[in-house]
Amino acid sequence: MARGRQPLVLAAISLGGMAGASARYGLNLAWPTAPGGVPWGTLAVNATGCFLIAVLMATLSGIARPHPLLRPFLGIGLLGGFTTFSTYAVQVDTLLREGRALVALGYLAGTAVIALTAGAGGWVTGRALHQFRRQLAYRDGARP
Repeated sequence: MARGRQPLVLAAISLGGMAGASARYGLNLAWPTAPGGVPWGTLAVNATGCFLIAVLMATLSGIARPHPLLRPFLGIGLLGGFTTFSTYAVQVDTLLREGRALVALGYLAGTAVIALTAGAGGWVTGRALHQFRRQLAYRDGARP
């Protein structure tokens, strides 16, 4: 990366991260974890984030020259700030400390499986969107 672009990339990541973390915070306020409950909001955030990151990367991988700030802003910043695997790890630890080992294990394994599945689904969706965009471009006589 050219040295002159570094401040722009850092600004894009920072702005995206603020927006993503704020969205996560808002979602967790709207969907709080009940005392003694499973942190469903964090699970939903991480699954959704994995899906969207995969859609983004699959879509951008099919574009010859995406804008140089798209990946840093959307992928690293917005969606990286939205997902929260550190909170997930703390929540697993909290469940263990509360003596809820089976719930902790289920949450630990379930989140991993759901996040990986969401990522795979996002990749397939992103590639399908890219193919659809190409078909539309060919139908309209343009080269993608």
